[in-house]
Amino acid sequence: MIQTLEDMIRRFCAYGLEFKDSDGFTHDWCTLIPALELAYKTSVHSSTGQTPAMLEKGWNPRLPADTLRKDFIDIHPTASRFNIMLDKVKHHAKKAWMTLLIMQNRSGTRVIQYQNSK
Repeated sequence: MIQTLEDMIRRFCAYGLEFKDSDGFTHDWCTLIPALELAYKTSVHSSTGQTPAMLEKGWNPRLPADTLRKDFIDIHPTASRFNIMLDKVKHHAKKAWMTLLIMQNRSGTRVIQYQNSK
């Protein structure tokens, strides 16, 4: 890992303290270190078969190329199961209501029932 980082930083520094890219923009190599870090953390390593970001955090950071994809949908893992969870909540709420009505009939007390305005 250290040797890889050293090689990457050496290549950045080889251009000098300031250099112009192909578009004519001037860069200081120190400002490119975050891009170097992203490149390193999202590269699959041969020894582990995983990226350092996946091993450290459990997920890979989003790359600029990911924003270009039209079919990319950013969904939290639990959101895809939201309808299933909502159905379970409705089922348990209905079951609780039925239990309440049974208990009401047994005891003879009246439960105030609110009407849904929809």
